Amino acid sequence: MPKIDIAAVPARKGSGYPAPFNAPCTDRIRQRLGDAGGLRDFGVNLMRLPPGGWSSQRHWHSHEDELVYVLEGEVTLIEDHAETVLRAGDCAAFPKASGNGHHMVNRSDATAVYLEIGSRSPDDLITCSDVDMMSPASDGRFLHKDGTPYPA
Repeated sequence: MPKIDIAAVPARKGSGYPAPFNAPCTDRIRQRLGDAGGLRDFGVNLMRLPPGGWSSQRHWHSHEDELVYVLEGEVTLIEDHAETVLRAGDCAAFPKASGNGHHMVNRSDATAVYLEIGSRSPDDLITCSDVDMMSPASDGRFLHKDGTPYPA
């Protein structure tokens, strides 16, 4: 099993969201470990979320199962009808097509580190729960919910 040199995996700061939806995610840092290991059927990301940061806009997936596992620190998982604190050793799973929008916010005073694992379905449509935005996995564009693209 080939070892991945995590220090050599490119770190991407921020998100690809159009303004102003990118603002709460500007300081997050994601490393695509699955890509670095050549995985094609599922993705694994190492995420560092500083105090005050959001993992993403609250969203759900049409065709992709997702799981997060907290390695360090704590985050607050925010879903449609609940908030749950997740600490190191905790995990949460999000079945595809649930319609239950979720994201994590770091309300602590230390950086949180966690893994994101997803099934990478090319048919997936990511729908944001609280803002007028969606994104098809097939091309990664950001669209209004009526299908109109956001400016690039």
